[in-house]
Amino acid sequence: MIDINEIIKAKDYCHQFIKKDYSKGETITSYIEKRKQIFIMLSGEASLIRYDEKGTKDIVDFFREGSVFGEAFYNVYLSSELSVVATKKCSCLTIMYEDIIKKCDSRCKYHEELNSTLLNLLFENTTHLNSRIEVISKRTIREKLHIYFETLSIESYSNKVKLPFSLTDLADFLSVNRSAMMRELKALEDDQIIQKISKNTYKLLYR
Repeated sequence: MIDINEIIKAKDYCHQFIKKDYSKGETITSYIEKRKQIFIMLSGEASLIRYDEKGTKDIVDFFREGSVFGEAFYNVYLSSELSVVATKKCSCLTIMYEDIIKKCDSRCKYHEELNSTLLNLLFENTTHLNSRIEVISKRTIREKLHIYFETLSIESYSNKVKLPFSLTDLADFLSVNRSAMMRELKALEDDQIIQKISKNTYKLLYR
């Protein structure tokens, strides 16, 4: 995970960093434009959304504070457009990929430190995408929910997990029917595998 405090310092010294605030519902970037930008989420939350030719919405990924995303990390081969949309008010730093791999004109130490961590960023992003693939590759809704809750538990080091989005968006993220997913959530509760604590918070009873 990137040290957000160091990145915030970097923007004050390196002219190649551009900070911008986004309102809820605002599009941060569209990957189809292939601008090779890298975004660093300073605060807030956003989702990577795709609509297919039938208008079906899929949440491909989810970003929060410390997340790194952008066209440079995601090769687009499909005709459908991928857009990153703010799900909460958020703030991001933007830098072009070409500016990261070349020396900074002002030779600021923060830019050099970011260069040195680029491989780590790529590794973290690949690991995150692999986790996403692991979830959606499961055959049943129950399996998808189970592995997703397990992933959240591992990330938070807790048996209590808070969903980063609404249940409707969770269904889009898992690429499943919402009504069928709700029935499976109820079945997991009845089987005492999970316990609903609040609107979007669950406890894993087997951990």
